[in-house]
Amino acid sequence: MNRLPSESAHSWRIIIADDESLIRLDLREMLTHLGYEVIAEAGDGRTALDLARRLRPDLLIMDIKMPDFDGISAAEELTRERIAPVVLLTAYSDQGLVERAREAGVVGYVVKPFREAELMPVIELSRARFDEFRTLEKEVGNLKDALETRKLIERAKGVLMEVHGLREAEAFHRIRKTSMDARKSMKEVAEAILLAHEMEFSIANGASSAPAAAPTPSEAPES
Repeated sequence: MNRLPSESAHSWRIIIADDESLIRLDLREMLTHLGYEVIAEAGDGRTALDLARRLRPDLLIMDIKMPDFDGISAAEELTRERIAPVVLLTAYSDQGLVERAREAGVVGYVVKPFREAELMPVIELSRARFDEFRTLEKEVGNLKDALETRKLIERAKGVLMEVHGLREAEAFHRIRKTSMDARKSMKEVAEAILLAHEMEFSIANGASSAPAAAPTPSEAPES
């Protein structure tokens, strides 16, 4: 059974996958130093997927491009089977890859070359996002709809974080609470937040770009 994100890092069981053995070695050392338990490692996505099915880890950290079966394809299978969240290692900024990863249910990214200090925040956030996703899936009852709804909620969380200075977890809690209080789906709440933000943005832009009003006769300068 997967652990909750509130538990200490020492209880987290992680599988790592990368086709470069040196990357796996560095990653294992960093994770171990941070208190995580690396329970297995793999050099390709297919092996990582098989290990995940057998060992049921709390998290997988995988390279985005590997032989035989890449990290995104493995993440898609892991999301469909509800096994564990996936963090991708990537040296690429290709928007197509990012979008494909999002569609596959990937919950976090670490950009190569990475440092130890960058790992823990990404891991903690990724586990929280995975739990959010499970909550969404229970609400909508469909994996595909849950992935689509997650996109809207990610955007709505971004608005709340920007406008109200909330942390990501607080933004999600506000959306969920509003959903329960108003007896609306979280998708409907997210859509309402985005619509209100877009209207405010349009009104603000319209006001700033509107031409100055012509002076009334009483305000007109004397000739």
